[in-house]
Parts: sequence; structure tokens; C-alpha cells
Amino acid sequence: QAVVDFERLGEHAAAFQGHDVGFCCLGTTRAKAGADGFVRVDRDYVAQAAELAKAGGCKHFVLQSSRGANAQSRFLYLRVKGEVENLVQAVGFDRCTILRPAVLLCKRQESRPVEWITQQFLGAVARVFPGAYSVPVETVARAMVACVLQPGEGKVKMLENGAIHELGKA
Repeated sequence: QAVVDFERLGEHAAAFQGHDVGFCCLGTTRAKAGADGFVRVDRDYVAQAAELAKAGGCKHFVLQSSRGANAQSRFLYLRVKGEVENLVQAVGFDRCTILRPAVLLCKRQESRPVEWITQQFLGAVARVFPGAYSVPVETVARAMVACVLQPGEGKVKMLENGAIHELGKA
């Protein structure tokens, strides 16, 4: 592992050298970082990390994005996710896989009461409609690894929530 300062990511280019595959799950919240901080972390840091990975020899970049990502969205979160998807694709990796999970089900260290209530509700819904509105983070992680182990099908592959569930079972 290499610890990097994202504010000076260019100084850490060596950490991105010699890897065939790059995985990116970097993100924050607007509540935690403010609107500018959210954009900086979720778009700018991710795009710069992708560029450094490509320059370092990365062939396959796997990005965790979000359901509904759209660079034209009126909603900041979805717009930024859509913008970063476009930026990562533009880097020109041999393969690029973008996962668009719905609400991530996970345990967090910090308190997020509204998210906790939403997760409890969606966890119950998931028992009846698995894959419809949420996905456990462990399933996303398994899907990210599985997509790298499968033969490539095209330069860019988008995996929506249902496909993430299917691939995450493998």
C-alpha cells in the first residue's frame, strides 16, 4: 500500500507505476466536504488518479460510480458521477469497467441517521426484490474483482445494479 496526498497527487506518480489493473471507489459526501470538496474528491481526484494509472501502465480501470450517473443531470451528485465517468473513459484504457450500484448497504463508523434508516428499509425491500434498489458493498467488491477476471468484452463496459448483483455472486 502507498499512502498519497490527493492534494498533491502528481508527486505520487510512482505509486501508480507498474499495475495492470486499477480499482477506484473514492468518494465523499456533499455534507462532509461541501459542494466544492465533493466535486474535488469525486471527480477531480478520481480523474487525476486514472490519468496517473494510465501513464503508469494500467490496462484495465474499474470505477465505482452510481446508479443514475449523468453528466447532464441537474443534481450535483449524479452530474459529477456522470462527468467523472466521461473523464475516465477519455483517458483511453484498453478496458474500462464502470459499476453503477444503487444504494450501498454497509456499516459506517460515522453516524448518518437518515442513511441508516434508508439502509434498514432497503435491506428489508432487498429480501423481497434483491437487486432492485440496493446492493451490499461486499457484492460490489466481488463484482469488481470478477469483471477483471473475465475476458474483455469491448473497451468500455457499464454494469448497472442488477448486473453487479449477478456478477457479485460469482
